Amino acid sequence: MSDSPAPAPDAFPGRHYTRLPDGQIRCDVCPRECTLRDGQRGLCFVRARQGDEIVLTTYGRSSGYCVDPIEKKPLNHFLPGTPVLSFGTAGCNLTCKFCQNWDISKSREMDRLMDQAPPAAIAEAARELGARSVAFTYNDPVIFLEYAVDTAHACRERGVRTVAVTAGYVTPQARADFFGPIDAANVDLKGFTEGFYRKLCSAELKPVLETLQWLAHESDTWVEITTLLIPGENDDTEELVGMTKWIHDELGPDVPLHFSAFHPDYKMRDKGRTPSATLQRARAIAKDQGLRHVYTGNVHDEAGQSTYCAGCGEVLIGRDWYRLTRWNLTDDGACRSCGEHLAGVIEGPPGDWGQKRLPVRLSLV
Repeated sequence: MSDSPAPAPDAFPGRHYTRLPDGQIRCDVCPRECTLRDGQRGLCFVRARQGDEIVLTTYGRSSGYCVDPIEKKPLNHFLPGTPVLSFGTAGCNLTCKFCQNWDISKSREMDRLMDQAPPAAIAEAARELGARSVAFTYNDPVIFLEYAVDTAHACRERGVRTVAVTAGYVTPQARADFFGPIDAANVDLKGFTEGFYRKLCSAELKPVLETLQWLAHESDTWVEITTLLIPGENDDTEELVGMTKWIHDELGPDVPLHFSAFHPDYKMRDKGRTPSATLQRARAIAKDQGLRHVYTGNVHDEAGQSTYCAGCGEVLIGRDWYRLTRWNLTDDGACRSCGEHLAGVIEGPPGDWGQKRLPVRLSLV
């Protein structure tokens, strides 16, 4: 945490903080629990102390909006083939040296937040654009909890779903508030050792595992997991066996797992790209541990990106990158070959958005 100028006048009162006996205020949104004096910001940069409360300085402000395929989040079992209106803000509560969105998540410049929209305007824009859902992404939405939650409620009122793309680094007291109105989440499980999280993210693994357990067993939020495989850091066979066994035993065999290829970026440019063979090995390990839906990402791999029936092994959803090439499901999500239902949120025929990417300005919607 660091000193900074006072937050913007339109900063929004936070919902999770504690006034301490020594006069400081503790932010209770994430496990960092930053304690702040007046005028200070937390490590995330966007939550700040203003007088006697913690405020969100980026409420109603975004780094931009774009309509993406839902598979890009990545979510393969949630409204396949449909468009999602995506946006993020600035800042992050982790310090990942390998961040693939560092220009947004590590930003300390409020003037890059060019688009402004209240929650109701985002929900209405999604409906007018034909997006079936709104995604809080690009940076971790946990740090803009109030904006994300209010937007999720506004979306529900208009029949639009919401998605959180998050590292899951959130406190138990904020967890229910954050995920309560959110329909689906992709949680970034960055590695499976405390050493990895300490060394590369300045964080801890345990709170992330607790979030995943809570989502799987105590929430109505559909959950998928992504792990970015970094050569020499989190791609060890023993670690992958331990991680995928834990997912199977603690979360269940139907939780989809995405292994994504790393590319050199931010503060980790000394590592090479993840070989396709590493992704294939990880996928095989996960399937050996009993996980039914394991995917590869950031590489061209139709076999590793398609969805298969857990009952008969038939291709249920064929994919070429983000484009659906085959659909072998009934409208209620059952395999047309054997009748086995696919775990997930399947509603009617597939969407046909494909791999289009459509940047939008809400003021023009």
